[in-house]
Amino acid sequence: MEISTEDKRKHNINKELYYALMKQEPNEVIQLCQKLQEGPLHILTVHDDTILHVAAYSKQKDLVLCLLKELETRFPEFPLDGLKHRNDLGDTILHDIATFNRLDSAAKIILDGALDGAPDLLGMRNKDGETALFRAVHYGNAVMFDFLDGQVNQLFDVYEREACYYKHGGATILHAAVRSEHFDLALSIAKKYDYLVDQRDADGMTALQLLACNRQAFGSGENYSFIKRSIYTRTIGLSTEHEATEREEAQKCYRVPMVESMRQKKQRHELVLELAKFLIAKDTSWEHSESALNKVKPRYHKYRLMSDVSKGQEKEDQRVVAQEGQAVTKVAESPLILATKSGCTEIVEEILKTYPQAVEYIDSQGRNILHVAIKYRQMQIFDIVEKMDMPMRRLKRKITHKGNSILHMVGIKEDPEIADMRSPALLLQENLLLFEHVKNICSADFFKIINKDGKTAEELFTKANATLRSEAKDWLKRTAENCTIVAVLIATVAFAAAYTIPGGPNQSTGYPVLMDHPFFVIFTIGDVLSITFALTSMITFLSILTSSFLMHEFRRSLSEKLILGFTLLILSVSMMMLAFASTIILMIHYKERWTKIALSSMAFLPVTIFAVSYFPLYVSLWKNFNYSLRKLARDMRDYFIRKA
Repeated sequence: MEISTEDKRKHNINKELYYALMKQEPNEVIQLCQKLQEGPLHILTVHDDTILHVAAYSKQKDLVLCLLKELETRFPEFPLDGLKHRNDLGDTILHDIATFNRLDSAAKIILDGALDGAPDLLGMRNKDGETALFRAVHYGNAVMFDFLDGQVNQLFDVYEREACYYKHGGATILHAAVRSEHFDLALSIAKKYDYLVDQRDADGMTALQLLACNRQAFGSGENYSFIKRSIYTRTIGLSTEHEATEREEAQKCYRVPMVESMRQKKQRHELVLELAKFLIAKDTSWEHSESALNKVKPRYHKYRLMSDVSKGQEKEDQRVVAQEGQAVTKVAESPLILATKSGCTEIVEEILKTYPQAVEYIDSQGRNILHVAIKYRQMQIFDIVEKMDMPMRRLKRKITHKGNSILHMVGIKEDPEIADMRSPALLLQENLLLFEHVKNICSADFFKIINKDGKTAEELFTKANATLRSEAKDWLKRTAENCTIVAVLIATVAFAAAYTIPGGPNQSTGYPVLMDHPFFVIFTIGDVLSITFALTSMITFLSILTSSFLMHEFRRSLSEKLILGFTLLILSVSMMMLAFASTIILMIHYKERWTKIALSSMAFLPVTIFAVSYFPLYVSLWKNFNYSLRKLARDMRDYFIRKA
C-alpha cells in the first residue's frame, strides 16, 4: 500500500520530534511544534500520546513548561478539549504530569489556565479508574499530591472530593501508597484522612492487611550479616523531633556507603513501624472471630459405629466446612493472621501489645495464631504466643474444622515462596525438633487425635516428610562417604610422615638428628594428633553409613555424629598443617625469620579454606546441637529440683 505525501510528511516530523525528545533537546522540539497546527497537542505516538504527554512522562520539566508557554502564546485561552485528550491508557496530560514531583508548577499552570474546566480535569479517570491525584500517590509524589489535594478540596464538594480518593474496585489512595511502598506518604494520608483506614479494596483488604503481607518492609524481613547487623543497631533512626538536629549532623558524618545505606534502611523500617502502629490502633477486625467451640468432635481412634443418619450428618458437616473454606477466598483474613503467615513479627507484636485479647482470634477455618505460625514455620511468632501462659491453655487445645490439632500442623508445612537451599538432613531435623517441641506443649490425649483424613499427628508427619527423609538419607550417605575418604587420606599421610621424620635418623644411633629441637616436639605432637583425629572421624562417619536411618535418628543421633565427625576432621587437618609447618621450620631454621613466618603461614592456607567452606553447614549443625544441649540442661535442672 502506497503511503501518501501527507503521511510521509507527518511520519518525518514525528521521527524528528521523537529523536529530539529522546535526546532531550528542548529548543528543537519547540521549533518543530511551531510548524504544527496543534502545536504541543500534536499526537506523536502510536498510543495516542501528545508531545506534552511524552515530555511529561519522560520528566523533562523545562520542556513541559516551555510547551505550556507555547500553548498560552498560540491560543488566547487554554484549549480544554486538547488538555482532556486521553491516550490509549486513558491518561490525560495531567495524569502524566502527576507522576513527577517537580512538575507541580506545570500542573498549576494547566489548572489555572483551564479555569472552569479544572474540576473536569481533576475528576477525569484513566482506564484503571485513577484520577491525577490517585496517580500522584501511586508514584509517591508527595509535593504533587499536596498540590492536587489542595485543588480538590478547593473546587469540589465533600462527595465529589471523596470520590477522587478512590479508584474502581474500592481501592483508596491509602491502599495505593502502601502497595507502592511510599510509607511516608501513606502515614501522611492516614493521619489526614483517617476514615480511609478501614476501607477495603476489591479483594476485601484494608491498608493494614496489605502492610501485614509485606514482610520485607520491616526489619524482621532482612537477613543481615554480622557486620551489617552491628552497623544497623548502632545507626541513628528517626527517633523524635528533639533529635532532628543530631540526625542532620549524623548524615553529614556518615560518608561510608554501607553505613549510609543501613541508616536509610533503619529509618525506613522505623517509619513503616510508625505507620503500622497508627493503623493497628484503628483496626479491630480481630473482634469478628469464629467461635472457640470445636466444630469437629475430637476422635481418638479409628473404630466407631456409624449409622446412616450419622453418615448423612457428617456429609452435611463437610459441606458446611467446604462452604466456609470457600468464603475464605472472598473475605480477607485478619491482619494478625496475615502478619503471622508472612512473618511480620513487628505487626504481630504491636497488635498483641495494643489488643492482647486479639491472640484468641480464630479464622474461618477454625485456626488460631498457633496453627498458622506452625504451618508457615514462623517460630518467632510462635515463641511470642507461647510466653502468654493464660491464653495458651485454650489456644493449644483448639482443633480446626478439619480435625487438626497444633501437633497435626507440624506435618502440614506451607511450601515457601523461595526454595530453602539448606541440606535436607537439616530441614528434616528442624521438623523433628519442632514436632518434639509442640508435643511437649500438648497433653497426652492430643497425640491420639485423628483428623478428618483418619490420621494422627505422627502419621501425618511421617507421610509428609517421607520424601525429605529419603533425600536426607542420600545426602548424609554422600557426605559421610566423601568425608571418610578425606579422613583416610589424612591418616595415610600422617602415618607416612611418622616414618620420614624431618632431618632423618642418626646413622650410628638411629635416633632423629633433630630430636632435641623444640619444633621437633611440635611436629611429633601434631602428627600423632592428626592421625588420631583422622581415624576417630573416619570411625564416626562409618557409624553414620552403617546407621538404619530411622526417622527419630535424624533428630539428634545422626546430626550429633555428623558435627563430631566434622569437628574431628577439621582438627585433624589443622594438626597435619601444624606438623607440616614445624617440618618446614626445622628444614630452614638457618634462613631469615620472615621466610620462616611466610612459609609456615602458607602451610595453614588449606585448613583455613577448608574451615571457611564448611563453616555455614557447621553453624547450622551446631545450632541444632545447641538445642539438644539446652534441653539436656533443662531436664537435669528439673531432675535435681524434684530430688531436692
